[in-house]
Amino acid sequence: MSRNWKKIGLSVLVAGLTLSLVACGSEKKNDKEASGSKDDNVLEVSVDKGYIKYLEDVKGDFEKENDVKVKLIERDMFEQLEALSLDGPAGKAPDVMMSAYDRLGPLGQQGHLAEVTLGNEVDYDDKDKSQVTVDGKFFGEPAIIETLVMFYNKDLITDVPKTFADLEKLAQDERFAFEGEKDKNVGFLAKWTDFYFSYGLISGYGGYVFGNDGTDPSDIGLNSKGAIEGIEYARDWFQNVWPKGMLDIKSSGDFMEDQFLNGKTAAIINGPWSAASYNEAGLNYGVAKIPTLNNGNGYSAFGGGKAWVVSNYSKHKDIAQKFIDYLTTEENQTKLYEVTNEVPANNKARTAAAATDNEITQAVIEQYADADPMPNIPEMGEVWAGGENLMFDAASGDKTPKEAADNAVKVIEEAIEQKYGK
Repeated sequence: MSRNWKKIGLSVLVAGLTLSLVACGSEKKNDKEASGSKDDNVLEVSVDKGYIKYLEDVKGDFEKENDVKVKLIERDMFEQLEALSLDGPAGKAPDVMMSAYDRLGPLGQQGHLAEVTLGNEVDYDDKDKSQVTVDGKFFGEPAIIETLVMFYNKDLITDVPKTFADLEKLAQDERFAFEGEKDKNVGFLAKWTDFYFSYGLISGYGGYVFGNDGTDPSDIGLNSKGAIEGIEYARDWFQNVWPKGMLDIKSSGDFMEDQFLNGKTAAIINGPWSAASYNEAGLNYGVAKIPTLNNGNGYSAFGGGKAWVVSNYSKHKDIAQKFIDYLTTEENQTKLYEVTNEVPANNKARTAAAATDNEITQAVIEQYADADPMPNIPEMGEVWAGGENLMFDAASGDKTPKEAADNAVKVIEEAIEQKYGK
């Protein structure tokens, strides 16, 4: 799964604000504006292809109990979300959809998503609930959790790295010397030129995106003392350990994947979605929580995932609420895991998933405990562009770590001021 949508999708949604003001703040829609099925006994649900089988398996009991037909629509989640601002007023939007957590802020504040209640609230912890909370309101019910993990090659190492000191030792192992660049090593690699991947390091040293648990865009902590310390640590890897290919913003990910797939790299940081390519390549790999940083803190990668949401244009909000309550029960969240292997947000179902022998599941759950929920306010869209060159500027020597951090924060602040007047 590409992370590019995190950098471009949000701005597309925010850009839709002007076009969709008619939707904001209005719970009452006339028949012409109402979306979803025009049949009161039909609930339209749009999901990616990967969730069709799951919904087909579980929707039958709901249909019988509520005398309703659940009509499934197969459509890419991000396409559906980006179309909502136009499809909703035109009466073409589905009643229920999935949304990435970080989309809830723009969509909720612009009036495209309906406020909901958590039918299974006791089965969520505070972190789960914060993922779907915007301005004190719930705009979705948590369905799936996701974060970065560490992959390692079982044919190359037998002891799983537990600390970054262990990873530093790998980087001194001559087996992983990089041919063609003297004194360079690929024993451990991480795509730290990408802010999504480097944030866990910056956060683990004390940096943060926005203050007040990610809700205050006037307080940007990417140039705090701790953030700069994390950037300095990364710079040492770029300048003294890794080959030049790791500094290429556009291709460092491909370089890392190539080294790992070809058995030249022992351990990498990547997302669980990458496992499919490793399986296809027949790689003998393991998965574990990302090692502890040298300061003793955890690697606080972004914690994300997906929620079930209801269109604010739907004329079937009551039955839509019942349906997302139904989908987030322990039983149906466990079924979701069995069908998709994605880690359920429901804590009881998550505990059951953790008891399996699936290394990816266990690693995601362990890592998620250290994860920082990705801010879901609209201003987060400006962070991706502002942070894009942060690590490159510091690692390349163009700027000191402090200069690079200060510059990134300045770019983010100016973009927020220009777009939101804050």
